[in-house]
Amino acid sequence: METLQTEIVPDSQHKGLVGKLPPALRAYALLARFDRPIGWWLLFWPCAWGVLLAGGMKTHWPLILWMLLGAIAMRGAGCVYNDIIDRDLDAQVERTRLRPIASGAVSPRAAWAWLVLLSFIGLVVLIQLRLEARLVAVASLAPVAAYPFMKRITWWPQAWLGIVFSWGALVGWFAVMSAPSGAMVLLYFGSIAWVIGYDTIYALQDREDDALIGVRSSALRLGAHVKAGVAVFYALALSCWAGAFWLLRPQLMGLAALLPAALHFAWQILSLQVSNGDDALAKFRSNRFAGVLVALACAVIGSTA
Repeated sequence: METLQTEIVPDSQHKGLVGKLPPALRAYALLARFDRPIGWWLLFWPCAWGVLLAGGMKTHWPLILWMLLGAIAMRGAGCVYNDIIDRDLDAQVERTRLRPIASGAVSPRAAWAWLVLLSFIGLVVLIQLRLEARLVAVASLAPVAAYPFMKRITWWPQAWLGIVFSWGALVGWFAVMSAPSGAMVLLYFGSIAWVIGYDTIYALQDREDDALIGVRSSALRLGAHVKAGVAVFYALALSCWAGAFWLLRPQLMGLAALLPAALHFAWQILSLQVSNGDDALAKFRSNRFAGVLVALACAVIGSTA
């Protein structure tokens, strides 16, 4: 049992406090992916973008910290829910077969209880928001609940993940502004394209297992054209963000704020080793830095618009 609870997945980064937890508690931390912080960073950055692009850098900065807490809790809750639904599939995939529920380290009933506790933390964050932002956040529950089933019915579950993981851009915007705008919409759709791009890279790790058990993904659908496909989605993301910036600050210098992110995406694509799972994982994780670069760009435009 110790092996199951300490070596849940090959790409685990459990170190520090998570690695020092007693085995029973560690299983719950791993179930919520506390050992792999990349997930909550990717969920958090669109939230920060929405606040920053709406001009809330000076007036709403404490809210950004609340959103980070909410991203950690709700990403954890989402992972628990996903693993409850996918426990049979996870047991058939080499990379996921030792996840806590699939391996038997945590029972489905205990996992539901853990999900409720994490959701309560999310509720605490929710009440920090304005009413409009609360309503938008609650509306995300339906697509979140549907996500685990998408890999069974579409070749593009990454697109649905984009809808879910980008929802924070809308919440962040409404946390500052009372009305939507074209810039908000473009920020959101740009984030969706970004998520499809980086999660396609992530899905490269599982292409063989997914094909064997009948799970669908954009990495399988794109086949030999993965690099080109990711390039198209990253280009769409940059185009949407550029449009959002232009609506708020119609100057070429404003668009230059996206240049660092564009260079980072170019590096990802050009150096991506499609058949190397470790490299795919490293490129996927590098999107945490991409999120920082886009956040800085949003802060520049939002504070000067």
